Amino acid sequence: MSANKSNKAQIVSQLSDHLFWDINKEKLDIVKSKKTIIQRVLEYGLIKDWKLLQQIYSLQEIEAVATKIRDLDPKTASFISLICNTPVEKFTCYTSKQSMPQHWNF
Repeated sequence: MSANKSNKAQIVSQLSDHLFWDINKEKLDIVKSKKTIIQRVLEYGLIKDWKLLQQIYSLQEIEAVATKIRDLDPKTASFISLICNTPVEKFTCYTSKQSMPQHWNF
């Protein structure tokens, strides 16, 4: 599903408000803020947010960004690994553990 940039920006405005509680989501740029948008939807989004994310970015784009996120939580990495049929070992968060782990590890 290919949408132009203004349509994609409208889709971003439909994402759940709790994902961007600290950012004005109306000002997010779908190119410059790609990592932020993808990471927050993957980690904290609802199923409707996941469906909207797939309208903004291709599965290959989502996978490419997700594999480079160092602090992606293990459950999220496993989810996107399964969806994209990519070994979890290819995710940076899997191969390089943080020296200061998160305080709350759910």
